[in-house]
Amino acid sequence: MKEVIQKVKGTREFYPEDMTIHHWLYEQIRAVSELFGYQEYEGPYLEKLELYAAKSGEELVKEQSYVFTDRGGGEICLRPELTPTLARMVAQRQQSFAFPLRLWSFGPFWRYEQPQKGRSREFFQWNIDMIGAPGYMADAEMIAISAQFFKRLGLAPDQVQILVNNRSLMDRKLAEIGVPEERKPLIYRLIDRRDKMREPEWKAYASETGIETETLDKLSALLNDAQLWRESEELTQIFVLLDAMDLGAYVKFDAKIIRGLLYYTGTVFEAKDVEGGRSILGGGRYENLVGDVGGDPVSGVGFAMGDVMIKVVLEKLGALPILDAQPAKIVVTVFDPQGMKASACLTAALRDQGMAAILYPEAAKLNKQLKYADRIGAKVVLLYGPDEVEAGVVTVKDLSNRTQRTVPLGVLAEELKAMDL
Repeated sequence: MKEVIQKVKGTREFYPEDMTIHHWLYEQIRAVSELFGYQEYEGPYLEKLELYAAKSGEELVKEQSYVFTDRGGGEICLRPELTPTLARMVAQRQQSFAFPLRLWSFGPFWRYEQPQKGRSREFFQWNIDMIGAPGYMADAEMIAISAQFFKRLGLAPDQVQILVNNRSLMDRKLAEIGVPEERKPLIYRLIDRRDKMREPEWKAYASETGIETETLDKLSALLNDAQLWRESEELTQIFVLLDAMDLGAYVKFDAKIIRGLLYYTGTVFEAKDVEGGRSILGGGRYENLVGDVGGDPVSGVGFAMGDVMIKVVLEKLGALPILDAQPAKIVVTVFDPQGMKASACLTAALRDQGMAAILYPEAAKLNKQLKYADRIGAKVVLLYGPDEVEAGVVTVKDLSNRTQRTVPLGVLAEELKAMDL
């Protein structure tokens, strides 16, 4: 038996039923984004490595990016994320924009990861950002968008929670427990790993990276303080606004949410499914990114959500819709080679009326054509043989109840539309 060539590890395949879910997810994302007044955009799939090197973090650049040397020299990579691209695009046309900008995108990304359930090397990602609106209102709106998205998908607060923290608050509290400025990136990496490790492993990791026991004890107490958010005016105001929008049930404070990317400076948040603790989306405020890529300093806040994990969570919770991947529910038969032209004309006339229809591609036995229509999920088969052509009628075979009737050609379209075809 001939061996089938396998796909590249960690890449995606979208069969028709997969594409149907993919398009459905895109439509939910588009609807929620536009509900808040955000406009769609897109950036290039290839970027210069230097765009990410400064702000995205060493791990993303050195360990997770697909990097190669361009023919003209210089290193480029398949984009692992979009926020730096957005910052560059804003910097390029900064003087022509009316701020704040509200922008969203849904496109492909690549990261060199260990493939596992909910994680692949190739994925689509929803990116949504507000640029040029400093302060807690914009942060609250971004969190509200994620909560509204979950509501639209039918996910309740007891199924998914948006965990919120603030980098400025954590900066201040880390200073209070004696963490010097130069050690904060190390501590942030440690905090970011807290929910990804068991406590003994986490403490061992902290010890290996040179964190003293006293500092670790103080840090643990800080991370377990559920009321710490009250010391942040920004977080207090955000929770007030979300309650006013009737979305507060989806949101709670968690000091362990820190986000690994270096460019976050203020509010940070991450949505997780309650039962499994899997991260669905994450984001936060970045004050300096546009300036870092050559533009005038302007603040931003946004989040990203990959398509793989949200599908895993929806499937687990029984919230994925049952969708039909077959757009055409009408099959037009061909009785003989001489009748191909008449059947083609009939099919074209139906398409002109806006009805999707399939013309069987050969004059095969009728039983074969009927079996094909059954297998693809068609609802109706149109029998248009020599007798029907001569009489100006079409035999409509309803596959749902195995009945058939003869319909005058002039009212066929009306009859089919009455059947929701």
